[in-house]
Amino acid sequence: MKLLDQILEHNKLFVEKEEYVQFQTTKFPNKKLVVLSCMDTRLIDLLPSAMNVKHGDMKNVKNAGAIVSHPFGSIMRSILVAVFELNADEVLVVGHHDCGMGKINYESLRAKMEDRGVLKETIDDLKYAGIDIKSFLKGFNSVEESVRESVAMITKHPLMPEGVPVHGLVVDPNTGKLDVIVNGYEGN
Repeated sequence: MKLLDQILEHNKLFVEKEEYVQFQTTKFPNKKLVVLSCMDTRLIDLLPSAMNVKHGDMKNVKNAGAIVSHPFGSIMRSILVAVFELNADEVLVVGHHDCGMGKINYESLRAKMEDRGVLKETIDDLKYAGIDIKSFLKGFNSVEESVRESVAMITKHPLMPEGVPVHGLVVDPNTGKLDVIVNGYEGN
């Protein structure tokens, strides 16, 4: 059975048995918090537990590396919507040690794309569309510096209201230990 079929079969029983009831909450985060974190699978259950946030307490925005790479991209849009429409009063950017984005190598990634059928010409032609593919796919050398950069982009964003604390943390994906990189209360 294919994965989608397995998911849909499970979902049918999930709905019939009303297992969804335990997950019902409002669209507003109880702790008025929006968290940008990495999509790493190790963080799915670990990070909320390490932060003492439960279902319904936060809005969680995820991407590769917990990076705000563009001031007017979808990550920043999600954070702004959480602040203005969903009553989030604080923002946390949470990177993690041993992040795959710290190991991203453009040449290796490009080779994998080509191995999976993306034409070399297509990748090369993106520059004519104004896309700097190397910058688009870049990782980072220091998770701490990456967190600082994302916090700065959020804090300095022209649409972010003054007084919203933006914190930067790094979590250990094995233990859940949090290290403060930027305390958003300082200077606010």
